[in-house]
Amino acid sequence: MTRIGILSDTHNFLDEKIFDYFKNVDEIWHAGDIGTNAITDKLRAFKPLRAVYGNIDGATLRTEFQEDLVFTIDNCKILITHIAGAVGVYNQRVRDLLKKEQPTILVCGHSHIVKVMKDTKFNLLHINPGAAGIHGFHKVKTILRFEIENGKPQHMELIELGLRGKLEV
Repeated sequence: MTRIGILSDTHNFLDEKIFDYFKNVDEIWHAGDIGTNAITDKLRAFKPLRAVYGNIDGATLRTEFQEDLVFTIDNCKILITHIAGAVGVYNQRVRDLLKKEQPTILVCGHSHIVKVMKDTKFNLLHINPGAAGIHGFHKVKTILRFEIENGKPQHMELIELGLRGKLEV
């Protein structure tokens, strides 16, 4: 069993509560719009990190991270990208990747809208953790936590970190 913490769209803000919620995970996945390397440095110092860059990320992050990341954990194939589109209306680049890679899980960000939904056309679980940062139109900062065991995602938890515009202590 592998325990995963997922976040996206930090936009250079990292809520310290993430470290409490992710204390028992084995890996952290960041689905882009990181902000700066200071964010990934903090996450990497805490837990193993897998990340992709997003549309707001500059040259430094783009040289360190890829646009798309494909890997397998516990017989579960994962594709992480920042901009995928909605279930059933993926952009062409992502549709091509889904056909080629045939992942069990697609993780994306960009929309700032939490979504965990089965995609029957591509036979995958579409996961968007929403936005963990304070910039954007979302009202609540969100992250996800779940487990992968024997090739299957399970025990998905949505965690609300508080209001986007309010720095809570």
